[in-house]
Amino acid sequence: MDRWGERILPRIGRDRLPGVGRRGGRRAEIVDHSGLAVPRPPAWMRWLPVGYIAFVMLLETVTPTPWAVSFLLIALPVIAAYALGPVSVAVFTVVAVTLEGVVAGTPCCTGHNIHELWENHHVAAYIATGLVGILGMALAAHRRRQEQHLVRANSVAEVLMRTLLRPVPRQVGRVLAAGLYRSGEVGTMVGGDLYDIRATPSGERAIIGDVRGKGLQAVRTVADILGSFREAVHDPGDLPAVAARMERRLNREAEELPDDELFVTAVLVEYDAPARRVTIVNHGHIEPVLISRGEVTALTGPPALPLGLGALADEDPVAYTHRFHRGDVLLLCTDGLIEARDHTGAFYPLLDRLHHRFHGGPAPGPDDVIDFLNTDLPRHTRLFHDDVALLALAPCGDGDGSGHRDP
Repeated sequence: MDRWGERILPRIGRDRLPGVGRRGGRRAEIVDHSGLAVPRPPAWMRWLPVGYIAFVMLLETVTPTPWAVSFLLIALPVIAAYALGPVSVAVFTVVAVTLEGVVAGTPCCTGHNIHELWENHHVAAYIATGLVGILGMALAAHRRRQEQHLVRANSVAEVLMRTLLRPVPRQVGRVLAAGLYRSGEVGTMVGGDLYDIRATPSGERAIIGDVRGKGLQAVRTVADILGSFREAVHDPGDLPAVAARMERRLNREAEELPDDELFVTAVLVEYDAPARRVTIVNHGHIEPVLISRGEVTALTGPPALPLGLGALADEDPVAYTHRFHRGDVLLLCTDGLIEARDHTGAFYPLLDRLHHRFHGGPAPGPDDVIDFLNTDLPRHTRLFHDDVALLALAPCGDGDGSGHRDP
């Protein structure tokens, strides 16, 4: 798991191992009885009960004797319940009652008379502390159950998105690839961005897109679009034919919902290795970015309406081509990247940042581009309001190489 998102790697099984610490020396996680990792509370919360005890005892020593400062210990079990389990809360409850008794009736330490230990107001404090301790244990148990429930829900959402957005292999056919995904929903992987790449008899074909809307409805549309793409790319026909099939599937989805405003912005790319070129069809999406010999260029072409709105167009979408040589990298992204704002409200300057990083240096690979954006984007913005999806592609040969093809 990277700092700001989810790097899609083939070895996803390792990420789900319970109790494995995260990158950067972060603390290990607690594993419940079901094997799901429950995030450990921050250290300051775990040590807060101890700090509270120290504060009360210090206050007892500096305040006049008549002040019943020890009564503040009644709150100790509740403070412990925010971060600790029921057993720990019970322990702190016993500690609180014990300290109340020590403060109430220890002449050598507090100047009180030992007979004050059983005065009515002190006894009432012991009982109140015990009752608060019982409530604190119930609160801690309920909190633990809620944490486990949230972990299960997030795990289901993560598995769902991993099923839809499958890990990007390092090599697909004659293309090197790397992908990155970050959901705008904090703490989950559920989102409306999509991407995929497939090796087909017609060449390596990729898609990146952005579904209108958010939440479960957007996930349903993502599943439909990716399923349609994965079938259509293997059928005879060019990229506009693939897009047309996806258009029909989206129209059926809009009728089933119903939703007259359902659409998906998308870019479809096909790599022709012998011809050393890429063919692009852009349906209202952000233009692909080409990094070639240190120069960064947005590959613009004939515009087309987003998928789902094709009936409003007078003409069919037109594909356009561009040279794509070894050492080049083609970056596909969604608007969550370029619309990320800094503290002044300025958008992320994608082309300028890529030019600054790769101009005059050695030819980057897809991993280099993704790793740079994965590090640089959080420096620009600390708060993400939209999904971010990235897919970087590069030829892995001079056009006559071979590689595995997807089944």
